[in-house]
Amino acid sequence: MNVKIRNDIKLYILVIMLGAVTGAVLWLFLKAVGLCTGFLWEYLPEKSGASWLPIIICGAGGLAAGLIRKRYGDYPEELNVVLGKIKKEKHYGYSKMPVMLICAFLPLIIGASVGPEAGLTGIIAGLCYWVGDNVKYAKEHAREYSEIGAAVTLAGIFHVPLFGIFAIEENAAGEKGDETPAIPKTSKLLMYGLSIASSILVMKGLGSVFGKAGEGFPSFEASEAAGIDLALMLLYVPAGLILFLAFVLSEKVTGAVSAKLPAVVKETLCGLCVGIMALLVPEVLFSGEEQLGMLPASYSSYLPAALMGICLLKIFMTAFCIQFGLKGGHFFPLIYACSCMGFGAAALFSANAVFAAAIVTAAALGAQLKKPIAVSMLLLICFPFKLILWIFIAAALGSRISVIKKR
Repeated sequence: MNVKIRNDIKLYILVIMLGAVTGAVLWLFLKAVGLCTGFLWEYLPEKSGASWLPIIICGAGGLAAGLIRKRYGDYPEELNVVLGKIKKEKHYGYSKMPVMLICAFLPLIIGASVGPEAGLTGIIAGLCYWVGDNVKYAKEHAREYSEIGAAVTLAGIFHVPLFGIFAIEENAAGEKGDETPAIPKTSKLLMYGLSIASSILVMKGLGSVFGKAGEGFPSFEASEAAGIDLALMLLYVPAGLILFLAFVLSEKVTGAVSAKLPAVVKETLCGLCVGIMALLVPEVLFSGEEQLGMLPASYSSYLPAALMGICLLKIFMTAFCIQFGLKGGHFFPLIYACSCMGFGAAALFSANAVFAAAIVTAAALGAQLKKPIAVSMLLLICFPFKLILWIFIAAALGSRISVIKKR
């Protein structure tokens, strides 16, 4: 019994340290992205006065990403690939950690329409398996540590602690054939809590001393949904499903074209296209966090058709960047894109814009993730809690309808 208690204490100390290290890595990475982005997109253009500078910056970034990928491998891997390897292969490679960091970093600073979650989750998963391989009493639970690390990463990036837990646990649900000794469910949930708490404390501590790593998603103000808003769900949910299908189609088309292009060429081409978009439609660059914060104040100055056009172009650019080598996560861009559609539809019908954005986004992500609870937790990142019931209903409908269609 004493040995078991000592081992349990070691495990809890380890996950607390794991959370602290994860928080520090997240803060350092996001801070570095913010500083480099400010230098490339604010300082250099201001000093040079060259309007065409983004084409050079993005083209050079795409070329660098292509050269690195050709030599060292296809990084960063997408979030579903990372989680799939943790679940099926019971391991995630960490031998190329510097390459993973650079490949996750480059697309973000040159304005690619991707988020940081995919690259960072792979990095943290690799670190967790390194701990499992090098810390004697942690080896048999390396996969659980990696799942905890992935959950902490998602929680830290999205600032929604429960999203990480629900996303990882739902992904692991129903797993069979694993002979690794499992950590009891209650103990594992406690580990999630301790690790996420230590991660948040470290990030807040570093932020209070050195400044926040990023602005983060905005929090939309709560407002009552009127009868017309509830009736318009009959339009908003199908709109979300259409956007999900548009993303899937964009991935297939851009993936097919990308497969015919040689390495380096496609990444460079992608960078040049991002640079051109910076001059023509800057609203579709980056992950969408900053643009989403501007929507409530600025959407009335756009025609509804313009907002819907930005939505569709953002969806295409996200798939284009991922398939052409400037890879990253798609959650951030899709939340922004779907919100543009929601705000555009609300402007068209003089309805509640925040409610419309929440329902369209929930339906689209529900169709993609098939995890209504995780989607509901995720969307608390910016939408008010009082809409949680309607968000869950929209996510569940999106999940169910897309499953029926697939069958």
